[in-house]
Amino acid sequence: MLSREQLLYLFDRFNTLTSHPDVKKRIADAVNDNQEAVAVTTATQEEILKEMGVDPTHGLACLGKINMEYENDQDLMISFYKFVAKEEMVCEEAELGPDEYAERLQSQQTLHQQQLEMLKHMRNYGADDQSAILEKLRQKMEKEFESEASLLSVEEIKEIVESRA
Repeated sequence: MLSREQLLYLFDRFNTLTSHPDVKKRIADAVNDNQEAVAVTTATQEEILKEMGVDPTHGLACLGKINMEYENDQDLMISFYKFVAKEEMVCEEAELGPDEYAERLQSQQTLHQQQLEMLKHMRNYGADDQSAILEKLRQKMEKEFESEASLLSVEEIKEIVESRA
């Protein structure tokens, strides 16, 4: 298993490299050539592992064991999930292109803000009402697969609470 320090170095180096325009271009070029973006990010990870003097096959295998090996190391687990999220974002950006990717990020940011406002509004209600609201939200999300399904309007929340009265 890779040490904590080795993993943190890998995560940091990967973040740095995948932020460079030339690496982003390499990933986008692969996508344009009908290759998987993740193949390029994996190759990038292999390059970093070689720089570190670690056999890439062993290093990549260790990534699959981090959850079990370091489950009690909260800081490392946070760094690991940031690493995974960075890889997903880089791949998504390459697959969508810069303009569509920027639109998607803006859309996600807007949705996140709306969800935050909904949660702030829910604080006005007691625990039982909040549970009922969240249950209705869960049901809504099971029926609808769009991201907007994760929102309830102020009116919908009021209806839920009033129907319980």
